[in-house]
Amino acid sequence: MKQIILGTSGHIDHGKTSLVKALTGIDADRLKEEKERGITIELGFAHLELPSGQTLSIVDVPGHEKFVKNMVAGATGIDLVALIIAGDEGVMPQTREHLEICQLLGIRYGLVVLTKIDMADPDLIELAKEDVKDFLKGTFLDGAPVIEVSSVTGQGIEDLVQAIDDLVQDIPERDPGNFFRLPVDRVFTMKGFGTVVTGSTVSGSISVGDEVTIYPRGLPSRIRGIQVHNRSAGQVRAGLRSAINLQGLEKAQIERGNVIAAKDSLRSSYMVDVELELIPAAPRILKNRAKARFHAGTSEIISTVVLLDRDELKPGERCFAQIRLDQPAMVLQGDCFILRSYSPIRAIGGGKVLNPLPLKKKRFSREVLSDLESLNTGDLKIRTDLFVRLARFKGVDSSNLRFLSNSNKKKLDDVLKTLSSQKRIIMYNKDRGIYIHADFLSRMIDEIISTLEVYHHDNPLKSGLLKEELRSRTVGSGNQRLFNFVISRLIQQGDVVQEQEILRLKEHKVALAQDQKKARNEIEEIYLKGGLQPPYFKDVLKGFSDDNGKDLLEVMLKDEVLIKVKENLYFHRDAILDLKNRLIVFLRENKEITTVQLKEMTGASRKYTIPLIEYFDNARVTIRVGDNRVLRENN
Repeated sequence: MKQIILGTSGHIDHGKTSLVKALTGIDADRLKEEKERGITIELGFAHLELPSGQTLSIVDVPGHEKFVKNMVAGATGIDLVALIIAGDEGVMPQTREHLEICQLLGIRYGLVVLTKIDMADPDLIELAKEDVKDFLKGTFLDGAPVIEVSSVTGQGIEDLVQAIDDLVQDIPERDPGNFFRLPVDRVFTMKGFGTVVTGSTVSGSISVGDEVTIYPRGLPSRIRGIQVHNRSAGQVRAGLRSAINLQGLEKAQIERGNVIAAKDSLRSSYMVDVELELIPAAPRILKNRAKARFHAGTSEIISTVVLLDRDELKPGERCFAQIRLDQPAMVLQGDCFILRSYSPIRAIGGGKVLNPLPLKKKRFSREVLSDLESLNTGDLKIRTDLFVRLARFKGVDSSNLRFLSNSNKKKLDDVLKTLSSQKRIIMYNKDRGIYIHADFLSRMIDEIISTLEVYHHDNPLKSGLLKEELRSRTVGSGNQRLFNFVISRLIQQGDVVQEQEILRLKEHKVALAQDQKKARNEIEEIYLKGGLQPPYFKDVLKGFSDDNGKDLLEVMLKDEVLIKVKENLYFHRDAILDLKNRLIVFLRENKEITTVQLKEMTGASRKYTIPLIEYFDNARVTIRVGDNRVLRENN
């Protein structure tokens, strides 16, 4: 059976609450102050069983202009509106504002109830009906049924019930949505149960025992119990008014405007990108950076409206905007919102959320406006592609993509597979399922290649660039996981070669100029002559320019012409190889060697002998046993 929520709307004292009582027998005014003043201040709730067997949830909203924010909160999740107009007064200011709010919230079904017909003569009622007909032209209620009733005498009540029942049959099954969300409109403590919240479930479903999160504070809880129409239920789903008993939370921790949602499913944000419409009846233009009241769900948040393609928005116009909020909001893409002026307070516009978690936008940017148009009109594939691209070098995981695109898991997984197969997006972190857009992956690859090309050109004698230094020079370097992924990919493709911590392009080879070749030969000759007692490199450098000498040393080490034994002490490979061979022969014959014996073998002083014997230890030729060395196995 369809789940339908009916909401009342209309001017103060036009008989909304009396009508609800006449329909259901339930007095929706529950506060002492409401009884004393005779006006509805807070939201009231009731339910009605129709002749077809369909049970409606009913939300009764205040009509006074001071409590329009409560009306907006109550309008959340409404499928069907009963616009209530007194037959003895006709259309009044809050009648107009309430209808504007219903239109902005995307409500498309409803009827008009002409109340208090027992207090007006037939001529006045006819005038009221003409007034209503003119008022509704061009709205979603244009041509809707107009039912005359008296809540006092009961006249027309049966006709109204039947008209509602007939209308309910025409309302399509509600889209269940992708995440359980219940915007809180009331919170109280019930003896023996604890904290209870009420609200209209706008999407998804939840069952007793399920874990939930209360936003924006991110408080964890569990569903202890559910009531629908004053009866216990095991589950609640979209389109139902319900009371939910929460486990482990105090009343003071929750307030109207909070959202109960499936565990960890939402993200709160201080900004939202929207398509904004200023209603034709708005009293003045809306200037860029104007203060306004942002209503979404049951929340009201003071905000600043940043117009992205103009300096002012005129009544009846639409544009893209970024709403910057004083407190965090919990919305999804496609959610409707209401904008009310800061002062004097009046509904002035509203629209649709396009990006629930954006970065600050640059005004008058063609790229920004094009992106927002794609979010506004594009299908799930287009929107998903864009959300991955908007994540830039950080990337985005599938869980966040579900939130951003407001999609169910299966549909999103299908889209992600398609985009991956088309190489539009790439998963670079399989552990967390994080994707990066191909545009930004290509940009990173191009920059790495370009950086290495420039480095090789400027440093022809260096074999390559340290990996960490290359990362620091690369855009998106803050994402080390992505950088490592890109480097691995370039190595696998054969574009880049890694030698220990040095990275170079595969085609790069150290090429010496004639004067450098001459200097290299001179350095090699010095070390050949030095044998096992070579000069320290700092002394060798005195005969060459500092940079040139160091670069040549790096080349000679890479080519294994010189062997580093310790800092600043190098030997020619021939000297090391000759000593190694003699050492192995000696140890095979004598089993062990002392430092003194090695000193005699080298004919060098201790400043050379000690580093050399430690070098052979490190090179796994010898191993120390006590004060002597023996030959390692496999030598």
